[in-house]
Parts: sequence; structure tokens; C-alpha cells
Amino acid sequence: MTETDGIPGQVFASVWDALEDSPAEAANMRLRSELMIAIRQAVAEWGVTQAAAACRLEVTQPRLNDLLRGRINNFSLDALTVLAARAGLDVHMQIERVGPFPTVTLVAKSAADQTAI
Repeated sequence: MTETDGIPGQVFASVWDALEDSPAEAANMRLRSELMIAIRQAVAEWGVTQAAAACRLEVTQPRLNDLLRGRINNFSLDALTVLAARAGLDVHMQIERVGPFPTVTLVAKSAADQTAI
């Protein structure tokens, strides 16, 4: 970041910390983005058409297209958790207290892969 950006010297742990108005909103967006990435990766691994993937996830093709294009504001954390389960992902949330505020970490694993995302 440069002096001309208007915010000299500010460093953020996440892009969401910089964009959102509160730590709670930033945490929500961080979790939603992690889930969207995990679901998008699972769908890509299926190697099927969007229509077939939408059917498997029990959503319309336009809804799946929104997810694949990263339209995060169209999806709640609850909706993404349901889609992750339908995609065969095992979702766990880990909450830790670091400093004055707890931090939240999301781990989504596919049954076949079992690697943290």
C-alpha cells in the first residue's frame, strides 16, 4: 500500500478485514469465501456440466453459476454449508481465542481427499 492510497501503514490479516466494517462481518465473509472456494473445487473435480452439477447440488443452473462466478453476496453461510454437504464435503468450524477476540477457522474436507482447505 502506498501513501497515495489514503491509508498509510495499515496492514490487514485478510482482505475482508480491510473491506468490511466490523470484525464480525469480516469473519462471516472469510468463512463464506472459504466455503465457496471448496465447493467450486469439488464441482470442478466432478468434470460434469453445470446443469449436471446443479442437479447434484439440488440448485438451479443459474444459482450454481452465481457460486462458480464468486458472487458471494448471493449466498449466506447457512446456504453454503448445505451446498458443501451436498457436494460431499465435511465441514468443521474451529473457534480459538487469540487476543481479545476469538478467531474462526473453517475446514472443509472431501470424503475422498481429507485435506484441509
